[in-house]
Amino acid sequence: MNLRKMIKNLILNSLKKLEIDINISDIVVEIPKNKKNGDFSSNIAMHLCKKLSKNPKDIALEIVDQIKEDYIENIEIVNPGFINFYIKKSFLFEGLNTINKLKEDYGKSDIGLNKKINVEYVSANPTGILHLGTARGAAYGDSLCNILEFAGYNVTREYYINDAGNQIDNLGLSIYIRYKELCGFKEELPENGYHGQEIISIAKEIKEKYQDTKLDEDLEFFKQIGLEKLLNQIKVDLKRFRVDFDIWTSEKDIRKKGRIEECIKKFKKQDDLYEKDNAVYLKTTKYGDDKDRVLIKSDGLYTYLTPDIAYHLDKIDRGYDELIDVLGADHHGYISRLKASIKSLGYDDSKLSIKILQLVRLIKDNEEVKMSKRTGKTVTISELIDEVGVDAARYFFSLRSLDSQMDFDMDLATKKGNENPVYYVEYAHARICSILREAKEKKIELATKYESSMTDSAYNLISKVYEFVNVVEDSAIKKQPHLITNYLYELASLFHNYYSKERILTDNIELSKEKLAIINSVKITIKNALALIGVSAMERM
Repeated sequence: MNLRKMIKNLILNSLKKLEIDINISDIVVEIPKNKKNGDFSSNIAMHLCKKLSKNPKDIALEIVDQIKEDYIENIEIVNPGFINFYIKKSFLFEGLNTINKLKEDYGKSDIGLNKKINVEYVSANPTGILHLGTARGAAYGDSLCNILEFAGYNVTREYYINDAGNQIDNLGLSIYIRYKELCGFKEELPENGYHGQEIISIAKEIKEKYQDTKLDEDLEFFKQIGLEKLLNQIKVDLKRFRVDFDIWTSEKDIRKKGRIEECIKKFKKQDDLYEKDNAVYLKTTKYGDDKDRVLIKSDGLYTYLTPDIAYHLDKIDRGYDELIDVLGADHHGYISRLKASIKSLGYDDSKLSIKILQLVRLIKDNEEVKMSKRTGKTVTISELIDEVGVDAARYFFSLRSLDSQMDFDMDLATKKGNENPVYYVEYAHARICSILREAKEKKIELATKYESSMTDSAYNLISKVYEFVNVVEDSAIKKQPHLITNYLYELASLFHNYYSKERILTDNIELSKEKLAIINSVKITIKNALALIGVSAMERM
């Protein structure tokens, strides 16, 4: 039951009766912070005052006069023209039946209208193991996809594998040199070589399997083994982090399909290319970029941007309505050049939305943790999971907006107490499960009819449960998974307050049934909300 949508439709129907033409998307209905101002409030009268050349309070009165609904307890008009709606408590109570029947489907929405969205995230170069910074992007991307699907969008999760170009050549060379070292031939790594322990481990595997028989092997041999080993490790780590992809797209395949040449041809047709110092430039300033970008360097090799443009052309040609890229903090300047490139190809750049994730500081014992104990470098996803668990990691990464820097407090994430937000929320779910188990043993079922008066704490709790649909829709539209965690904490807080004030199972069986129906709806909502951010709902703690 989407109460906000119902109020919007009430206003829309009222305006139709008044022969005032307006789109439902222009009708804003919000939940007041202060419950004294109603369950819902709208500023539609102020929005229309200029169009109708009337006082907003007079417009509000005309709108309200047209509204006659049984589930509305009262409507107030507050200066300068806010319309505040109060829902009948009995109506809220009876709606619990729907929630308790829907179970895992409660909160789903159809606002996405099956719109096709491609979300590309993580996409770390397969030249090493995944580290802390990647974990935040992985959590955000996966949670966003969950939320979009729940809101009715047709979502494709995609990982772009940079398996071609200089970085892969350097990967193969780094493994080869480490292999030569193991065979007794000392050689320095190239300036842009890879020094990670994982490179040494791959070289050791090659040495154990082939001894010194691969010293004269082509570099391609080492590149392919390195790619296969590291990409497999990336997949293992992501799976452990509860992150899956529908498509793994290879840069090598994009190149083989001739998509780069196709882009160059289109740029030439638009007269958007020129040569300077033996390099080929794209006129991205023509489309809003701060400077033109090199596509082909003076040595004839492509820049990092060129296959990226071809990759985005490939995604566009697959028929998506929207593309979302989740990129690291060092890619901020990438937004304008990529959007300009899409414009030059003749497409609407508004189809592309780029989300930049900000840095994460790992805090332990009130100090920043910069180094991995195992590798001597940045902490890996695997080490983070070992330290705090998947649930805490996923929840904490969803606590903040992606564009804000965050401190990940490892001590807090592992603390078993109310100050730990994930523990606080999971404990609410576990506590409800415990009560429901006890009720089952006593053969007390959920109510389907409600006769008892509703207390303020019950009313506030049920009202918050009904907000879930709105939060899902807002989170999907704004692409902000942290709205889910904000909501979860508020819902858990209201439940704990309700539990502290009211005994659920009493000698009054009918009243107990009603209270069980209330807390069961809370359990369903918490479980569904946690699932959206990749966190399990604990039944026992």
